[in-house]
Amino acid sequence: MVLSELPLRQAAVVAMVDERAPNDPVARRLRELGFVAGEPVEVVAAGPLGREPLLVQVGFTRFALRRIEAARVRLRSGSGAGA
Repeated sequence: MVLSELPLRQAAVVAMVDERAPNDPVARRLRELGFVAGEPVEVVAAGPLGREPLLVQVGFTRFALRRIEAARVRLRSGSGAGA
């Protein structure tokens, strides 16, 4: 599953960030923001039109992400934030 498909307020854990090219600047930015393997994550809210942007919490920090960016964050299958 990817972050853009995660239901609101459901806890999950980051597995990885997809790289679309060598030295991918979007993937690097997402990792710098804290989207790294093992970090707890959840979608807190979504915008009214087209459900964009997504308000995402990773660890204790919240970010607004476009759905296309959130789709780059792969989630660990199975258990939630305690894993």
